[in-house]
Amino acid sequence: MMIDSHQHFWRYDAQRDTWITDEMSFLRRDFLPEDLIPELKANSVDGCIAVQADQSERETKFLLELARDHGEIKGVVGWIDLCSPQIWERLRYFSQFPKLRGFRHIAQAEPDERFLMRADFLRGIGALSEFNFTYDILIYPKQLPAATEMVSRFPGLRFALDHMAKPPIRSAVLEPWAALISPLARAPNVYCKLSGLVTEADWRSWKAEDVRPYLDIVMELFGPDRVMFGSDWPVCLLAGSYAEVKNLLFVYANTLPREKQERIFGLNAIEFYKLESKHYGSGATG
Repeated sequence: MMIDSHQHFWRYDAQRDTWITDEMSFLRRDFLPEDLIPELKANSVDGCIAVQADQSERETKFLLELARDHGEIKGVVGWIDLCSPQIWERLRYFSQFPKLRGFRHIAQAEPDERFLMRADFLRGIGALSEFNFTYDILIYPKQLPAATEMVSRFPGLRFALDHMAKPPIRSAVLEPWAALISPLARAPNVYCKLSGLVTEADWRSWKAEDVRPYLDIVMELFGPDRVMFGSDWPVCLLAGSYAEVKNLLFVYANTLPREKQERIFGLNAIEFYKLESKHYGSGATG
């Protein structure tokens, strides 16, 4: 089974979605399952993980409703206020939804480079493990040291590093990103998403050769058993089509044994998000 481990849906709201700048004006419209599902089918992708783009429980519920109505959405990574004293109450409520796999906070937007090590945030991360949820790490390279410290506190929690921590592909430099990501990769409970790469390159003129050095480093550090294909659709459309993004990774992985390719393009995501075995009780309401 081929799984896209990272994509987004939204109904565009100009007041809410201020992160979509004029340069990204193409994204100022709705992107819904009826837009993505034909792309999945055309590229032989069996399902996807819908990841939050707005920091609200309202959006989490929106994604869960889409997942309920569309079998292609195999799981949801939502948002919850991990710093809230009511974190256990909210997690009990959300544990009733069978397709909710984990949570993400847009830590890359936090001015504090060590936000991930805040005491209240760490308390929230610790609560996730009590409910068997995962956590997606969305950061810039400068935040990798804090991320490494964070994951060391929770060896039993599964973490996914989104977009390879956004390496500076456009600048064609490897350091300090490569040195900073290496300690994080040594944690066996951290997986890495091969996603969001074409938008870190030059949107109009990127080539596979621009991305390959960064993929080489991540593949060496994490190995093919801890990396996952992700399209980052529809954000990827700023720089390439769904097919181009998939083909970039498909060609890169083509020299690997077939069983390793199958892990990168599906089995790792199934394992990480427990797509076939995770079930929750009825939980609380509210």
